Amino acid sequence: MHGIEFDNIDLQLLPILRETLKISYRADFCVGYFNLRGWRRIDDLIEQYVGSENACCRLLIGMQSLPSDEIHAAFSLASGDRGIDNSGIVRFKKRMAAEFRQQLTIGAPTNQDEAGLRRLSHQLKSQKLIIKLFLRHSLHAKLYLVHRNDPNTPTVGFLGSSNLTLPGLAKQGELNVDILDHDACNKLQKWFSDRWQDYGCVDISQELAEIIDQSWARDELVSPYYIYLKIAYHLSHEAIAGLSEFRIPREFNNLFDFQKAAVQLAARHVTRRGGVLVGDVVGLGKTLVGTALAKILQEDCFLETLIICPKNLVPMWQEYVNNYRLLAEVMPSCGF
Repeated sequence: MHGIEFDNIDLQLLPILRETLKISYRADFCVGYFNLRGWRRIDDLIEQYVGSENACCRLLIGMQSLPSDEIHAAFSLASGDRGIDNSGIVRFKKRMAAEFRQQLTIGAPTNQDEAGLRRLSHQLKSQKLIIKLFLRHSLHAKLYLVHRNDPNTPTVGFLGSSNLTLPGLAKQGELNVDILDHDACNKLQKWFSDRWQDYGCVDISQELAEIIDQSWARDELVSPYYIYLKIAYHLSHEAIAGLSEFRIPREFNNLFDFQKAAVQLAARHVTRRGGVLVGDVVGLGKTLVGTALAKILQEDCFLETLIICPKNLVPMWQEYVNNYRLLAEVMPSCGF
């Protein structure tokens, strides 16, 4: 087993990591990235831990920098390591909290994800899992140390490139090697402990538990009234932002107020989300709203418009294009 390479192609890391954790009483992980929903792949084996510092899984997350940021730092004229102060710690914790919240907005939630996140929250509160954020400098190391009730191999290490995510443990190409040598494991343990106890290493366990407890995975159902209020808040926020962000072209000053608002809000949706659907009853000016929207995108975003419509409406749309000087092409739709 010593020196076996786990590349997630011929040999996956996840099964052997789970097998190693089965008779463990404590584990120390250091990764650059942690996926909240991926934790359920090993959470049943962490559940057996008693809890507290000496009988838990300690997870150290390194701060990941963008490649461009690292280049700027490497060639900066400023002096080297300037350390980190309390204000910097607070700032980084807020940024990390925002990133974890963003994780929970990606993809469609499943029942398995919901149950896994609830178990994760419970393990954080019971200190079966303690998570710290390493802030002193960017830390890209990926290390898994498992302490076991085994007299022959009391500590097993895995060192390589796998982050604590499902792709990192079982899917995408990685390269990891197991470490069984007693002296090597002790040195790796010292390396981990030094960073775990560093001033720039801060506990974010409770913050993560709160993020989960306030998300769609929370135990308590949210009142429909509060959901309604949240929807109303975001819709009004979008409307206010659209009204302040875009101006109506002077050729369309004859629009009614509700039409102007529709144009401005539609422009915000198009520029932020890549599309919008304008719907209303006959006679309320959808054609004029669409024309004004095309004019805004032409003037503010330098875009041209392709108008696809029934054949009998081509002359009407061509007249709008000519009257409002749109950079647009009108084409009849198939079947008309």
